[in-house]
Amino acid sequence: MEFSTELTTTSVLALGFVLGLRHATEADHLAAVSAIVSEKKNIFTASIVGGLWGIGHTISLFLVGLIVIFLKLQISESVESKLEGIVGIMLVLLGANAIYKLAKSDTAHSHAHSHGDITHTHPHTHDEAEAEEPHHRLSPRSVLVGVVHGLAGSAALMLMIVPLIPSALVALLYIVIFGVGSIAGMMAMSLLIGLPFHFTSSRFKLLNSGIRVAAGLFSLILGISIVYEHFIAA
Repeated sequence: MEFSTELTTTSVLALGFVLGLRHATEADHLAAVSAIVSEKKNIFTASIVGGLWGIGHTISLFLVGLIVIFLKLQISESVESKLEGIVGIMLVLLGANAIYKLAKSDTAHSHAHSHGDITHTHPHTHDEAEAEEPHHRLSPRSVLVGVVHGLAGSAALMLMIVPLIPSALVALLYIVIFGVGSIAGMMAMSLLIGLPFHFTSSRFKLLNSGIRVAAGLFSLILGISIVYEHFIAA
């Protein structure tokens, strides 16, 4: 009996890790991370973005899991739908922001320079190296995006199994393992997403701008469709 229980627990935890990996490949998750990663040149930085998303995602799942396990509360379908709608709004903002930053980096402006008694201006645009510099500093934005995703439909995906686990300790461990899987999966996906931005940033600037616009539009259009589905058509 002890062997059977151990095998069942191990299987459940292994399933949690696999589901976490798979969960990272959902369209809304990839859209959000793509919009953020499009601002990055460095593939290591891109993978860290995915890791931060996974951490935020795990935090919210763990908190919701505590409520479900110990307070026996469930997220209603109406609340879940509204949370999904909020994810859509977030995707719209991320996509629009990605396109705006790309456009802003190419905007011409002038700087005044003085040479003795002579003052003149030089019109120019910021090159890609200048545009990238502020984005080397990782912000908590990716964590916040992950938190919002964790509160939305992903909670329902995970919590379909959590209430079936008799042990509260195993159920909490399942959430952690699920989170580790989502962190690993999203770091891998962010790394892959970051590769085309990395390899085109210096030599193929036009192509780089094109895929950055595509990433922004992907997030923007998907966000609009989610908002329509959960706030307008509902």
